[in-house]
Amino acid sequence: MRCKSVVLASLLMAATAYAKDPKAYQDAKLMQMDSVQCGVAEKDAKKNKKSQDLLCQEYSLQTDHVVYRIRPKDDKHPVLLPIGENAQFRLEKDKMLVRVAQFDSKEREFVIVSVKPLGDSSADASPARPNHLQ
Repeated sequence: MRCKSVVLASLLMAATAYAKDPKAYQDAKLMQMDSVQCGVAEKDAKKNKKSQDLLCQEYSLQTDHVVYRIRPKDDKHPVLLPIGENAQFRLEKDKMLVRVAQFDSKEREFVIVSVKPLGDSSADASPARPNHLQ
């Protein structure tokens, strides 16, 4: 009986230790960076109102199966990431944490704008056997 309780306790401790480890990083490649409109800055000079479009960085991050469109969470101090470099990321709640080892290996927070599956060449081709409605 005592042996069973020791085994059970060690299993519980191992499970809690495993649950607290951060998720493993996934590999991806920074494909491109676009400047997209993300707001308007307005200045009121008493009578004349001046407005200026604000631009934000939006990156394409490509994995083996998915393309993520992401924007830096910190709009005031964004850092330009090197395009064409390999990156590592992990998803945590509602954000993506990205690091580029060739750049500075610092983990940065991004917001996911969209997710799109990579086009599969077999999915784009016409079906091998047409159905009766064609």
